[in-house]
Amino acid sequence: MKEAPRRTVQVKIQGRSYRIRAEGAADAGSVHRAAALLDETIERVRIRAGTVDSVDVAVLAALNIANSLVSERESRASGASDARVGDLVALIEDALAPRRGASA
Repeated sequence: MKEAPRRTVQVKIQGRSYRIRAEGAADAGSVHRAAALLDETIERVRIRAGTVDSVDVAVLAALNIANSLVSERESRASGASDARVGDLVALIEDALAPRRGASA
């Protein structure tokens, strides 16, 4: 079985561009959907919390998404969502990697 080609997908989150590695066209779509979900969640958190610190907002948004994923994982009997959580964690880490060490 041939491995899917890796490619870089550009997404925009809160007006900033990020380049994320993807494994083929199907994964590229998933990256775009994940980025859109994160962008929407950050905006909702920013409005609700009223905080302006981008790191605080990003952490609260990540916690919000993680809580949803944990709830989903606990409600499913299969281990399929465990792999998805791992994929989403890797996606978040890749997106935040360029910002590590930079001031917010």
